[in-house]
Amino acid sequence: MEILRVDGLKFSYPNQLKKALNNINFSIDEGDFVLICGESGCGKSTLLRHLKPELSPHGQVSGDIYYYSQKINDYSSKQLASEIGYVLQNPDSQIVTDKVWHELAFGLENMGLDTQSIRLRVAEMASFFGIQGWFRKNVNDLSGGQKQLLNLASIMAMQPKILILDEPTSQLDPIAAKDFIDTLVRINKELSTTIIMTEHNLEDIYSVCDKVIVMEDGKVICNDTNYKVADILSGDKNHKMFKSLPTPSKIYNQLNGYLEGANKSPLTVKDCRQWLNDSMDEVTITKLDDTETEINIDEKDREIAIELKDVYFQYNKISEPTIRDLSFKVYKGEIYSILGGNGTGKSTTLSLVARQRKPQRGKIFINNIEMKKYNNKSLYENNLALLPQNPQSLFVFETVREDLEEVLILKNKDREYIDKEVKRVSKLLDIEHLLEHHPYDLSGGELQRAGMAKVMLLNPKIILLDEPTKGLDAYCKEEIGKMLMKLRDMGVTIVVVSHDIEFSARYSDRCAMFFDGSIVSEGTPREFFLGNNFYTTVSNRIARNIFEDTLIYEDVVSLCKKNIELKTKISS
Repeated sequence: MEILRVDGLKFSYPNQLKKALNNINFSIDEGDFVLICGESGCGKSTLLRHLKPELSPHGQVSGDIYYYSQKINDYSSKQLASEIGYVLQNPDSQIVTDKVWHELAFGLENMGLDTQSIRLRVAEMASFFGIQGWFRKNVNDLSGGQKQLLNLASIMAMQPKILILDEPTSQLDPIAAKDFIDTLVRINKELSTTIIMTEHNLEDIYSVCDKVIVMEDGKVICNDTNYKVADILSGDKNHKMFKSLPTPSKIYNQLNGYLEGANKSPLTVKDCRQWLNDSMDEVTITKLDDTETEINIDEKDREIAIELKDVYFQYNKISEPTIRDLSFKVYKGEIYSILGGNGTGKSTTLSLVARQRKPQRGKIFINNIEMKKYNNKSLYENNLALLPQNPQSLFVFETVREDLEEVLILKNKDREYIDKEVKRVSKLLDIEHLLEHHPYDLSGGELQRAGMAKVMLLNPKIILLDEPTKGLDAYCKEEIGKMLMKLRDMGVTIVVVSHDIEFSARYSDRCAMFFDGSIVSEGTPREFFLGNNFYTTVSNRIARNIFEDTLIYEDVVSLCKKNIELKTKISS
């Protein structure tokens, strides 16, 4: 039975001629699990907000949205509030109370349920979502994964018929993100709740959805099953969304014509691994050539840009320390990625290096000079810049252009230089078309790129990036990665805090694992990831025990082709 239908939906933001949504048409049946994907800024979030009328953005709109064959705006706001649930991208943006159990009860109280009914539903949701162990905790004491699970449970307590989620895993570490998606699958399968979700990282979500809608420039360009859409996007390997496909699909399509044994693209690690095992009946070459892997540089020959020695930090006297005896070095002209779970101290470490906070114990050195010997002015004259996890905090003007220009105005640059640099950086980060937009009207990915532009205009020698790929599609990530590598080659030192394993594996010189306020392991991407079971790349999990050192999907493709070529040569 059809639960939702969108007919000819068009929308443009105020004072914008270009349509953010341009003639959108699709229908969704009860119990469907629908994934909406596309490039950053293609209109995904704008579309979702129209499906929840109280969140619809202001602007010029035409077309119709039907909920159970009736126009959605004809329903009462009270009915829609309970029947259409919405989970935001940022876990902190949705929490409104102080305690976990208060949050679970909040929506039910607003619905006017009696006390006994509220107690019953809260107990049921706490049990279903495994919240019993932190039921009475303060919400400020929760990890990012727990907060997002609490948001989901609070919505599900109202028993919605449709659950809408806007990139709900973008701020979660890989393990928490996988757990969250597994919970969504349970909700869909066991409760038959219709789920509509946007996401950029398709590795875990793509294989579990029933239908995939791909958007481009405000339009729907694909609307079919996950397998069919994978085939359509694979037909054009130059299409930007091909890069966003799950790793198994990219491996399969790059080997199309070389290997047999599958009539459709595998979507999971298990299926891809089985296909490789069945197709590669003989494996002779198991390792890449040294020229294909990263080259280690003797650390003794490198200058140190950042060094922390036995650093200790806690937010208040009654809380547990966030940072414990933290020591590490970052060398000049390298990309150093810090990974780890939510709440382990990664972002706090960046704030300490950026001198936004002071450690209670230990020393921090910038270019071999202890930080406390700098004053604030000379520190920033030393060109250290931080892009925070929420780049919206960097913007204060009415347009993106004004914000970018302000960076150079404060450095007393002339108008000709300002115009030239803003144009250069805007083109580099593909935000030229966003310069006249209000920063708060941008999508998460667009805002991320605009924030990066502000950092780039500072021309820093040390760049600190907190989740720089959050909200970005695979194509944008690749462009950001290439840009970071160019900066590194120019001698810029880059520290990246990230949950994005694939990005870190591809573009880092060294990776470090944060746990319990300190670094527990460190090494080149191959040293760091290849020995891990769970905290590693999809390609490594697919090809483990078939090949020895596959880190990215190109490694798997390269080794498969080498074995096929060798087998062909021997047989001939």
